[in-house]
Amino acid sequence: MGANIYKNKKPLFFFLIPAFAFMIVFLWYPFFMNVLNSFQKIAGMGQAAKGWNEPWYLNYQTLLTDKTIWTSLKNTLIMTLVTIVFQVGIAVILAVMVDNISHGAKFFRTVYFFPIVISATALGLMFNLIFLYDKGMINQLLEMLGKETLTDWKDTGHALFTMMLPVVWQYVGFYFVILVTGLNNISQELYEVAAIDGATRWQRVRYITLPLLRNVICTCVVLAVTGALKVFDLPWVMFPKGMPLDKTFLTGTYMYYQTMETRNVDYGATIAVFIVVLGVVMSKTVNRIFREKEY
Repeated sequence: MGANIYKNKKPLFFFLIPAFAFMIVFLWYPFFMNVLNSFQKIAGMGQAAKGWNEPWYLNYQTLLTDKTIWTSLKNTLIMTLVTIVFQVGIAVILAVMVDNISHGAKFFRTVYFFPIVISATALGLMFNLIFLYDKGMINQLLEMLGKETLTDWKDTGHALFTMMLPVVWQYVGFYFVILVTGLNNISQELYEVAAIDGATRWQRVRYITLPLLRNVICTCVVLAVTGALKVFDLPWVMFPKGMPLDKTFLTGTYMYYQTMETRNVDYGATIAVFIVVLGVVMSKTVNRIFREKEY
């Protein structure tokens, strides 16, 4: 009788209508309007378009010659690489370490996940205090260790490191929880058999844990790439308007700067379309490289 419940699927469409309506109103309609706005003249937020650009592809032509957008793209690609290597990499190491301890695992899971629940604005303000040139925590520690000259952590030489460090620190716990969940699905019998056969702890991690965790790691890498393209709040709090010298813009922060700060709405829409295209291309590439396998 249970199987007969699902034979008539017409009522299912009735319950799907609200979800489709929500997606159309808040996702697809804004997206297509954004594409349309990228070809028009818009003087400011909330104002109607004054007509089509002359030529209609003017904003995209400007995009190709805008040095700042290429700087922001380079920074975004660096952020993506840093996210994959350090966020996912550190999360894998922490997950494997926590999975191999018998006491305190719940404590470490809570501690590592805690940064993700803190507001990015609060974290940005906190790291601004840590990296202050005068009386910042790091410079005070360096002074105690005998360093005479203070380091300006927000200059052009250290700015990217200063911006990316808190982003990496905040989201390690997110991937850590996903990986721990994947580790819990690996049967303990495999480890017991390997231990009986004389495998060391490192060999068990290398030949059992990592291969069986591959699909979960692939999922984390895809999430890390898409997340790096969307990161905005924490970098903007720490480096508003791309300071110093427009060298710390990411694609997301530069889009916000053009739309909200300079009121160049149509060009901001063009950058948004560029981000969407970049996200689709990178996601497809990562999915092709880190293709899941069946075991």
